[in-house]
Amino acid sequence: MDTAREGGFKPAPVDVYASLKGAQRQRLCSWSICYAFFTPWLLFCFTFATMSFDIHYRRPALAYSIVGGLALLVFLTASAAAAALRAKTSGDPDRKPSWLVFISASMLVGLVLGIIFGALNLRHNTKAHMDLSNMNAYHGVDPSIMRGQQLMDAGTAFFADGVRLDLRKSMGFTNLDTYCVAPITQSDVAGPVQLATYDFWAVGLGCCSGNAADFQCGDYNHPRASAGLRMMENEQRDFFRLAVQQAEAEYNIKATHPLFFYWMRPEHIETEMEAYRTAAQSSFFIGMLAHFLFQLFCVCLAIRGFSNMGHA
Repeated sequence: MDTAREGGFKPAPVDVYASLKGAQRQRLCSWSICYAFFTPWLLFCFTFATMSFDIHYRRPALAYSIVGGLALLVFLTASAAAAALRAKTSGDPDRKPSWLVFISASMLVGLVLGIIFGALNLRHNTKAHMDLSNMNAYHGVDPSIMRGQQLMDAGTAFFADGVRLDLRKSMGFTNLDTYCVAPITQSDVAGPVQLATYDFWAVGLGCCSGNAADFQCGDYNHPRASAGLRMMENEQRDFFRLAVQQAEAEYNIKATHPLFFYWMRPEHIETEMEAYRTAAQSSFFIGMLAHFLFQLFCVCLAIRGFSNMGHA
């Protein structure tokens, strides 16, 4: 018996339009989630790289132009989010601006973080490597006959035979950290030679007590140590100068134009220079990973929040 035809059973009507609309909404939500995750993260990575490496050092105007273009992209996205919010508040039921607002806010955060951390990475790592690479290397430097003014553009200095540290005239200045200095002098069989002016100094952080002549920085006691890598951290230079001034007063010596070097073996110079580049690259990859996890966490929070609001 045909019960449907008899009136005993009628199949429930299927709202095909509603099913298609639900499937479309699910696809749009998936795309929104992917866009909300990858776009801010990629924006951060690109901004971080632009501000961290050679392009910012060699062609800063181009780097700032690129960042300006990215800022314009963020502004356009924020404008679209604002328009969607206005449409929603005016009563348009089809406008759900939640993901667009989240994306624009995340892009702004990614841009700002990329600029800040990129500039810090350039300042502390990339710039030091590039500056040292562009500066001159001097060989046969004799502190007894050469002056600091002659080596203003020195990135590396390979000292003459017999040049050693005069640890008896070392000094430390404490300001949160301890800034340690020891003069680089010519020596003979009797020991360090008294110089008219002490313009070459080995330096280090936290490797002396600050109240005694106990400099223990770098290769201070290695017999083959005879080279110096220029100290490039500008924010530390004034504190090392204060340590030198204390040494001048304590030992009755003169330092007309002090230059600061990390004391090491000659074969370690290239390795130490490359360490700045390696540090810049490591900081970049750590930053990428950290922001990846940060953005993933934010997207997960947004999915949960929007689901409770019925917007996901």
